[in-house]
Amino acid sequence: MKSETIHHCHSPIINEGNPLAERNTRWAVYLTLVAMIAEISAGLMFNSMALLADGWHMSSHALALGLSVAAYVAARHYATDPRFSFGTWKIEILGGYTSALFLIAIAGLMLFHSVERLFNPSTIHYDQAIMVAVFGLTVNLICAWLLKEDHHHHEHTDEHAHQHQDLNLRAAYIHVLTDALTSVLAIAALFGGKLWGAGWLDPVMGIVGAIVVAVWAAGLLKETSAVLLDAEMDKPLYAKVSERLAKRHPKAEVSDFHVWRVGRNDYSCIIAISTIHQTATDEFKASLKDIREIRHLTVEVNQS
Repeated sequence: MKSETIHHCHSPIINEGNPLAERNTRWAVYLTLVAMIAEISAGLMFNSMALLADGWHMSSHALALGLSVAAYVAARHYATDPRFSFGTWKIEILGGYTSALFLIAIAGLMLFHSVERLFNPSTIHYDQAIMVAVFGLTVNLICAWLLKEDHHHHEHTDEHAHQHQDLNLRAAYIHVLTDALTSVLAIAALFGGKLWGAGWLDPVMGIVGAIVVAVWAAGLLKETSAVLLDAEMDKPLYAKVSERLAKRHPKAEVSDFHVWRVGRNDYSCIIAISTIHQTATDEFKASLKDIREIRHLTVEVNQS
C-alpha cells in the first residue's frame, strides 16, 4: 500500500473581529449602566423593591455585555499570536457561551423571586415603577437596535447568514432583548395592578419572562457549545466535499473525514482517501480548491 500526504494551507487565519459590533456593544454597556443606576437610585428614593430588583437584574446584563466586549478585545489582541494556530475566533464563541450561562442563571433568579413574590405579595408603588420601567424599556430598545445583526451583515441567504452569525453579538442581543421583554411584561403587570388591583400579575409575568429567557438561553447554549465541541459533521460543507469527490473521483473512497470550524465561515478539513488508481494528491486538492470555506486542508491518499 502506498501512502502520500499533502498539507494544503491557505494564509494563516487572522481574526479581523467585528469592529462595528464591538463599538455598538460598548455603547450598549454604557446605556445599560445608566439605566441600572437610574433604576437602583429610584428604587431607593421611592422605597420600591420592584425597581431595585429590576435595577440589579439590569446590572447582571451590564456584566454580561461587558463580557462580550472583553471577548472582542481579547480576540483582536491575540489575533496575530502564533500560539493560536487556527485564529482567535473561538474566544468570541466562548464569550457567547458564558453569556448564555449568565442568562440561565438570571432566568433562575427571576423564577425564584417571582414565585416568592407570588406567595408573599408586597406593596408596589405603581406610578414610580411604571415611569422607570418605561425608561428601562426605552434604553433596552435602543440597545437592541444597536446590536441587531442586520447592521453588520447584509444580503445573505438564510443558510449563509446562519453560517456568518456572530454568536458573541447574538448573545449580547439576546441579553438586551430579554431585558426588554421583562420590561414589557412588567409594564403590563404594573398597569394591571394599578387599574384593576391585580397585584398577582407582577409575579406571574415574572414567571413567564423567566421561562422565555431560559428557552432563548438554551438555544444560544446549544449553538455555541456545538462550535466549541466541533460538532460540524452535519454542516453543508461535509455534504459538498463528499459529493464533489464522489463526482470527480468515482473510483476513490473517502475512508476518513474530519471537519471543524475555525471562523464564522472558515473550516479546516482532514480527508483520507483510498483508491486503486495511482492518483496524485494534487488532483484531489484541485477538485476542492474552489470551495472557499476550506482554509486548511490535509489530504492523505492510500493506494491499494
